[in-house]
Amino acid sequence: MTDAPALLELLAFAAEPGGGNPAGVVLDARTLTVADMQRIAADLGHPETAFVGARDGRRVDVRYFSPDAEVPFCGHATIATAVALAEAEGPGAFLFDTAAGTVEVITARADDGHVTAGFTSVEPYVIDLEDDVADRLLTLLGLTRDDLDDRMPLAQSFAGNLHPVVAIASRVVFDSFAFDPAAVRALLDERGWKGTVIVVHVDADIADGVVIEARNLFPVADITEDPATGSAAASLGAYFRDRVGVPAPFGFTVRQGRHIGRPSVLEVEVPASGGIHVRGTATPL
Repeated sequence: MTDAPALLELLAFAAEPGGGNPAGVVLDARTLTVADMQRIAADLGHPETAFVGARDGRRVDVRYFSPDAEVPFCGHATIATAVALAEAEGPGAFLFDTAAGTVEVITARADDGHVTAGFTSVEPYVIDLEDDVADRLLTLLGLTRDDLDDRMPLAQSFAGNLHPVVAIASRVVFDSFAFDPAAVRALLDERGWKGTVIVVHVDADIADGVVIEARNLFPVADITEDPATGSAAASLGAYFRDRVGVPAPFGFTVRQGRHIGRPSVLEVEVPASGGIHVRGTATPL
């Protein structure tokens, strides 16, 4: 690579100043090799960096890299990329062709001048989490089945990445559980989980408008927990609709990042069928 591409850094889903999840965005990565993209993502050190490749109007190829590897889809980097494109080209609709499939993204300029963005996930699905794998995961988190919320069974949910979902009944346990990042990373790699381990706590009834507390475990490089995870929020939407049985359409709010000092908020809308809608904001880092 002879010329370094323009690199943007944005914070997605911030609930307050200092919150949100940082993402790198390269709006013209057509001349970059895979090795170039991986090196840039590793040097930057954010959970993911998005690279925009071939384009046809407002339809673009997008690839996502963590500091260690390429991932099929990244929600917060999608929001960051959409906001960057909207700032450069004007708000409206975009189509992102990703390794997980084609994702529709809608951007708009709010009354305060900030650009908001929302994506509709690829077709989601929910499958069982095998008992032996579940027991291994719980052991790594220092949990037992007695710690689980019986309203929300263990499962795996996909809306771009496949995520295991663990629901903890007690807020005290949710706030205090700990894990060995290397051991969790090894299980993620073994299982082919490219995204996060979703751990949630819900105080209220699981219904339209509920607020969900989430911790998304993502050991990679110096990162242990992800401050805001769009693909996980979409996967939770599918999980609540298709496994828990919440009547759709409905919406909910995910609050995440509190445990690592980066409070974030993600808004999720779940239709009766099809992809899950996740929206938020992104601002320059």
